[in-house]
Amino acid sequence: MKTEVIEVSPTQRELKIEIEPEVVREVYNKVSKKYAQSVTVPGFRKGLAPVDIVRLRYKDEIQNEVLRELLPERVTEAIQENNLSPIGEPQLHLENQGNLKLNGTEPVSLHVHVEVMPEIPTPDYATLEAVRRVRPVIEEELDRIIEQRRKEGATLVPVEGRKSQEGDTVIVDLEGTFVDEDTAEPIKVEDLEIPLGDESIEKTFSENLLGVEEDEEKEFTVEYPADFGAPALAGKKVSYRAKIKSVGTMELPEADDEWATSLEEGFESMTDLRRRLRDDMELVSKTEADNRVRDELITRLIEGNEFEVPNTLVEVQTRNLLNNLAQDMQRRGMDINQLDEGFVRMAYENMRGQAERDVRGALLLEKVAELEGVEVTGEEVAEEIERIAQYYSVPAEQVRASLTQQGGEANIADRLRSRKAVEALVEKAKVSEGEWIDESQQQQQQQTEAETAEAEEAPEEKPKKASRKKAATAEGGEEETKKESKPKKKKAEDSE
Repeated sequence: MKTEVIEVSPTQRELKIEIEPEVVREVYNKVSKKYAQSVTVPGFRKGLAPVDIVRLRYKDEIQNEVLRELLPERVTEAIQENNLSPIGEPQLHLENQGNLKLNGTEPVSLHVHVEVMPEIPTPDYATLEAVRRVRPVIEEELDRIIEQRRKEGATLVPVEGRKSQEGDTVIVDLEGTFVDEDTAEPIKVEDLEIPLGDESIEKTFSENLLGVEEDEEKEFTVEYPADFGAPALAGKKVSYRAKIKSVGTMELPEADDEWATSLEEGFESMTDLRRRLRDDMELVSKTEADNRVRDELITRLIEGNEFEVPNTLVEVQTRNLLNNLAQDMQRRGMDINQLDEGFVRMAYENMRGQAERDVRGALLLEKVAELEGVEVTGEEVAEEIERIAQYYSVPAEQVRASLTQQGGEANIADRLRSRKAVEALVEKAKVSEGEWIDESQQQQQQQTEAETAEAEEAPEEKPKKASRKKAATAEGGEEETKKESKPKKKKAEDSE
């Protein structure tokens, strides 16, 4: 068997194969004999028809079986001989297929396209830089959390001698039917609390439940906007009947030591509560800062190491992302079977770009793990499974059983290996501490830096622009040109 490998691209190989006539003849004779012994030909007893007649009568069937027996084994052998490690299934293409002869009078030629892993560049991750910025905990945030805790412990105090007004909370039994949708299931909710005027409540509810009192019934229709948060109601029109069971005001507990100790979380006083909440928030801020550093370093690792990514791996990751999107939409009550084909196509194209980045990042992190000699032990895998089990409050064996459908414990080992690679990346990179910059300030700073860099790259273009303006103004042109140059100078100073 003759073989030749052609490098089409860093991830594509074309393998040319020529199978000798004698090998083809051997398989052809074997298959022909098998058919002659098993088929029935009119005029002959079963198994006694001449082979030549069988070959003529069952030409297509014999040819297909010869190819099934001949090609896979030789393709596998050729791949191994040339030390290729295909990703996915090889693609076979027979040459001269229209006039193919499988009787052993001539060789069979074919070419096979296989996708392989590219040569991953050795990243210089020790030169990567990132700034760790910890978001400070401000008193207003602490106050908001405490206020939310107070609202969670609020009690409804019935009002007397008046009807409902804005700021009250009404408790209703609610029945709703979809207008112009006979097949839709009706809505039935009991003891629904509706805070009138609250931003989270659809405005029509507040408008129609103002001025009501206990035991009253009210009918109204709500037209939900197309972008309403609940997909099952978005763009729908629903007719409601509300029976008022109670009208009251929410009374919040006083934020004092008595309330703090009543929370049964071990708080000794309001001072202790604020201190521990602050500690928790600071821990969250530090964790977020560490995550941002990791994300930034991985992004820079990817941007600094371009290489061709195998299409097969990108397709697999794209499908994973699409499946995650579909599951998320189903959790939010959407029927994915009703999705427009154009939306699915657009989502696929968007996901594919992210998938390619994910695969490139994973391959680079694997390279880092290789360079750093990262290893994952069986004990570490077992510990990780125990942590997962504790988090979801399920037995460890149940976690192991579910892993069987997701690649087994090797999946956990890969995740741990990747995590260790990221830790090595952070450890080797140059990470400095910096002041917190909120998102809007950070975008402004990045824009300033980009404009400064652009100005430095083309310094000679600006005098030309100024001279054209000066020539175009008959009087005062020089002064106007000077004024125009000042903002550019100011930007350069600001960026320092």
